[in-house]
Amino acid sequence: MAPGGYAWWYIDALSDDGRHGLVLIAFIGSVFSPYYAWARARQGGLADALKHVAINVALYTPGGGPGARWAMTERGAAALQRQPHTLAIGPSALHWDGDALQITLDERCAPLPRRLRGRLRLQPQAQGAPAPLPLDSAGLHQWWPIAPCARIDVDLAEPGWRWQGPAYLDSNRGGVPLARSFASWQWARATLVGGHSAVAYDAVEIGGTARQIALQFDAGGGGQPMLAPPMQALPPAPVFRVPRSVRSDGGCPPRVHATLEDAPFYNRSLVAAQWLGQPVLAVHESLDLRRFSRPLVQAMLPFRMPRRG
Repeated sequence: MAPGGYAWWYIDALSDDGRHGLVLIAFIGSVFSPYYAWARARQGGLADALKHVAINVALYTPGGGPGARWAMTERGAAALQRQPHTLAIGPSALHWDGDALQITLDERCAPLPRRLRGRLRLQPQAQGAPAPLPLDSAGLHQWWPIAPCARIDVDLAEPGWRWQGPAYLDSNRGGVPLARSFASWQWARATLVGGHSAVAYDAVEIGGTARQIALQFDAGGGGQPMLAPPMQALPPAPVFRVPRSVRSDGGCPPRVHATLEDAPFYNRSLVAAQWLGQPVLAVHESLDLRRFSRPLVQAMLPFRMPRRG
């Protein structure tokens, strides 16, 4: 991996009853790490991505109830193990077993030091794009929807969650830091009728160039271009006021169902919208990389992202 680059593997899922949700991201060259940013600044941008690895797990209860958790401990190169079908970071690991992705978690939460441990099993129901897709004009960043249609089994001894539901798996990678190429982006994905899914990626590059990808997936896999609904504004996130907007069919204004994360440069939400004539509950993310680069924001991040090693 190029010095200063990154790769991550992303999973999100909602329970069938809508009461629970999770997001898991495995990072090599943790893109939102202040430690990685400081190392790049010290080393002329040539910091080693393998020395900045982490597994981020966020558990949500948008339907109410206990069990919400946040864990993201950054680790050094000694904590990273990579094999053809396995990625292990510290005590947690992702492993392809046949056509299913098995995940073992054993993490410490922050800022409250609670345990988060158990197992996940993600079963793809359709293949995504056959190869990564470029996100920027220079081709320095790629996005790969690996399993946009999937099911997940969740069995977490702590906090005591057992449920099933629709899930999504993708991967991003790049040869330079995100903030060197992008000013902001809006991303959303939703499960459609019949187990189909759709994804909308809207990025703004540093120079102002807008990049847009909209794809829909079914059991046949591969991904087909989708006529993207118009972009519509949402209320800013309530605490840090990061702007957010999402695509929704004309005449069908979107509505924030739940704000899951509200950070100084980033938010994650569940949004009720309409895509292709279907009501959807979309997982939505809004990212402002200009805010992320501010020294004050960098100084705040270690409180939720401790580092070991």
